[in-house]
Amino acid sequence: MRDSPLPIDERATFSLVHCQQRLALVLALAIAVFAAGCAGTKPRPYTEDDVKARVAADQQAMYAGQEPVTGPITFYEAAARALKYNLDYRLKLMESALASDLRDVSSHEMLPRLVASAGYVDRSNDSGGTSIGIEDRQESLRASTSEERYRILDSLGLTWSLLDFGVAYYRTQQKADQIQMAEERRRKVAQNVLQDVRNAYWRALGAQRLLPEVDGLLARTKQALANAREAETKGLAPREQVLAYQRSLLDAVYLLTERRQDLEFAQAELAALMSLPPGSRMELADSPDAPLPAAVADTAQLEQVALEQRPEIMEEWYRKRVDMNDLAIAKAQLWPNVSITASAQYDSNKYLYNNHWSETGLQVSINLLRLLQLPSLNRAQASQEQASDMRRVALSMAVLTQVRVGVLRYDLARQEMSFAEESLRVDGRLYDYAKAARGTALGSELEVIRAEGRYLLSRYQREAAYADAQAAWGRLYNSVGLDVFPDEIRSHDVKTVAAAIQQTMARYERSDVLQSPAENPGAPASP
Repeated sequence: MRDSPLPIDERATFSLVHCQQRLALVLALAIAVFAAGCAGTKPRPYTEDDVKARVAADQQAMYAGQEPVTGPITFYEAAARALKYNLDYRLKLMESALASDLRDVSSHEMLPRLVASAGYVDRSNDSGGTSIGIEDRQESLRASTSEERYRILDSLGLTWSLLDFGVAYYRTQQKADQIQMAEERRRKVAQNVLQDVRNAYWRALGAQRLLPEVDGLLARTKQALANAREAETKGLAPREQVLAYQRSLLDAVYLLTERRQDLEFAQAELAALMSLPPGSRMELADSPDAPLPAAVADTAQLEQVALEQRPEIMEEWYRKRVDMNDLAIAKAQLWPNVSITASAQYDSNKYLYNNHWSETGLQVSINLLRLLQLPSLNRAQASQEQASDMRRVALSMAVLTQVRVGVLRYDLARQEMSFAEESLRVDGRLYDYAKAARGTALGSELEVIRAEGRYLLSRYQREAAYADAQAAWGRLYNSVGLDVFPDEIRSHDVKTVAAAIQQTMARYERSDVLQSPAENPGAPASP
């Protein structure tokens, strides 16, 4: 025999107490979570040990995995090391990989949503109610319920939305374009790294050639200066002559010291570009200087190639498609949305006639007020397209200017190179004459030192002129936007990458892109 139900007042009191107990439990849990959250948001600065550990890890990552330097480094090997180990270039590679991963993530958003859920429902009292007559307002049924207090709910639902699909499609197109933009940025960084290596390598090679001789001349100059001071002290020569002699020696020391600093900076810059660990021994391959490429044959053709190849223009072109897809997404959200749903449901409620069932649905909806945005979106689309085209045209004009300036700089650098070589020949002959006419007088030694200083300065100017000509050629190569790497490389060791760079550059430099074959048939590519 079932227990008789509690009176209404007692049931209300019991439900109220039960609700208060549950409310107290929820409040206690919320306070505990809030306190834990507040404790977790307390500022926690890094300790000194954390900073030291981070610095050690960063330093190890800077030079990790590098192939050891086993011999003299050629220009192409220096370029390969810079491109393989340069941190800026490695960052751009990671950005390209990240853009590809984000595209893959975005493409999955076009799939329908398949949601599985499981839950538990607990009420503090019974749900249910009574009914009354509409006309006489009299209670017609006693209070009843058709739902258990404690239930388990499971469902597996498939949902597909046309609007979500359209937005995900355009987002995926944007991510695909952003992959191309990241690739163009990678190309630009590779081209800039190659240009920086070209600027530094030939100056560093000149430093390697001249530094021993400059140091030797500095030592002899300082010794001659000490001798002159001793002669002044002992009165072995007229005071005015000795002071003039010292003045000339000090000028020579100053000039040589200044040039020596330039040479040392070039070596340090090249080592940094190749990311060599501090203290690494660096020896450059001292082979005869390759002849400079011939003058540019057709500037108009270079300009055409630059407009087709420059990474900045291509990136801006891809950016236009990204911007236009933003407006396409905004327009897609104006049109009706079609949603299709299908699900399998389970409810453990024992009062249900069927505890398992399936549902399907189709819904079409549209926000009519959003259609008012269509004229504004059309105007924004036209303005966006014009702005994107104008940015690209302005960038193209800047590229053309860079090409024309690059051609002019290279021509001037070739002329300066010819003048430096002529000056070197003259100063070499003067130095030979001074050595042959050397005597025992104080001024004779000064004249030899002067002649040797002028000769070394001319050698420095010749090395600098050759390095400037190579740098001017590199800027011209860079202004056209020609690639550094071929499309595929067999492996990524330094030797293979260096050979790939050499072949790629030789292919461009021997073609009619940069010069006419008739002007320089079969000429070897200049590093």
